[in-house]
Amino acid sequence: MITEVITANQLKKEAPVFGQLSFDNHEQVVFCQDKDTGLKAIIGVHNTILGPALGGTRMYDYATEWDALNDVLRLSRGMTYKAAITGLNLGGGKAVIIGDPKKLKTPELMRRFGKFVDTLGGKYYTAEDVGMETSDMDTVREVTPYVTGISESKGGAGNPSPVTAYGVYMGMKAATKFTYGDETLNGKRIIVQGIGHVGEELVRLVSEEGAKVIISDINEERLEEVSKKYGVDIYRGNNLYEETADIYAPCALGATINDDTVNKLNVKIIAGAANNQLANENVHGLILQERGIVYAPDFLINAGGIINVYAEIEGYGRDQIMAKTENIFDTTLDILNRAKEANITTNKAANAIAEDRIATRKKENK
Repeated sequence: MITEVITANQLKKEAPVFGQLSFDNHEQVVFCQDKDTGLKAIIGVHNTILGPALGGTRMYDYATEWDALNDVLRLSRGMTYKAAITGLNLGGGKAVIIGDPKKLKTPELMRRFGKFVDTLGGKYYTAEDVGMETSDMDTVREVTPYVTGISESKGGAGNPSPVTAYGVYMGMKAATKFTYGDETLNGKRIIVQGIGHVGEELVRLVSEEGAKVIISDINEERLEEVSKKYGVDIYRGNNLYEETADIYAPCALGATINDDTVNKLNVKIIAGAANNQLANENVHGLILQERGIVYAPDFLINAGGIINVYAEIEGYGRDQIMAKTENIFDTTLDILNRAKEANITTNKAANAIAEDRIATRKKENK
C-alpha cells in the first residue's frame, strides 16, 4: 500500500480521483447529492479484504469540495489500518458530509444520507464522527441497518467517545512507560488540543491520575467549562506547539504535525485521538524520530471507538469492549519497541503489521 499522502491543493492538479496518492487504491468512492435536503456527501471505501468497511461520518464545513474529498480519502485509508492492526475483521471506510452541522444538519438530511449508505448493501457501515451525535446515528438507523454507534436503548453500543478516549489513554501510558520507564502520568505535563467528546474524556482520565493538564480549543466557552469542571489550565499563549510539556495530545482535526510545527514541538511524546496527525507520514514521522520524540500511531491508539461499534456487528458485550481497548497498551508498547529495534519510524512499524495481516488474508481468499 502507498504510505504517501497528497495535499488538497496538489489534488486539484491531478486527475480527478484515480492515480493521485491520497486515492491509494480505494475500492470505491461514492459522491452523494440531494437538492431537497441540501446533502452533499462523499463515502470512501478503501479496502474490504478483512471484512466490510466501517468508519464514521464526519460533518464539517470544508473550505472546498477538494478538501472534503482529500479528507475522506485519508480517513478511509486510516480506518483500514486501524481495523487491521487492532485485529478486527473489518475493512476501512469513511464518509464526510459537507456543511456546518449546527446550521445544515436535519433529520431529513440524515435519513437521506442513510439511504445512500443503504445502496452499498453492507459494503460500508457508518458510525458517529466529528459533527455527529449518537441521536444522528439513530436517525440513520431508521432507513438502513448498516449503521453502528446507535443508542444503547435501541440495542446499540452507545456513544463511542469514552471508549476512544480510554484507548488513547492506554496508548499514552504505554508511550510514557517506553519513554520514562514508568507508565504513571502523575505529575506529567500534558497538552490536550481539542476538547470535544473524546478530548474532554481524555482530560478527565489524565487529570484524575494527577497529570498537569493544559487545554486548547477554538471554542472559548468549552475551554472555560472544561477548565472549571476538571481544574485544568487553559493555554493562553501565542504558539501552542512551542509550549514545553511531556506529552502533546492532538484531539481535534488532523495534520497538526506539519512543516510549520514539527520542528517547534517541545515535547517527549505525541499521543492523541485525532486521525492523520502527521501531514506527511514519511517526512514528518522521520523528523520526529530524528528529534527523539515518541509518536504513538494515531490509528492504533484511537481504535477504541471502532472496537466499541464493532461490538454491535459481532454481538460482544461491555466487558469485551473494554478488554480489547485495554490491549492497546500492550500493542503500542510492542510497536514502539519494534520501531526502536529496527531503527524505523513508529508509523512504519505499525503499518507493516497491518499490511502483513491484510496480505495474509488476501492470499487466503484466493
